[in-house]
Amino acid sequence: MIWVLLIVVAVLVAVATAAVVVGRFTPDPMADPVTSTPHHGLPAGTIRSGDVAEVTFDTALRGYRMDQVDDVMDRLQQRIADLESEGRDTSRP
Repeated sequence: MIWVLLIVVAVLVAVATAAVVVGRFTPDPMADPVTSTPHHGLPAGTIRSGDVAEVTFDTALRGYRMDQVDDVMDRLQQRIADLESEGRDTSRP
């Protein structure tokens, strides 16, 4: 009878180990990002070249906070598109 219990425990340990290995179960999932400093993104309104130098991002476990970087990149892309549609040459300072 004890052999049945040991086999059941061994199977459960094997299944749990396989679940951890393939990523189905994580013993310590990553927590949501937490910030301790304010995000210094682009200011509202017109963007100037000096504003880009002032941008800072919070660091996360694997680099920068992607939501902050995506927001800045979207705004810069829109500003460049606006300048191009006005007929200005953006390749020269």
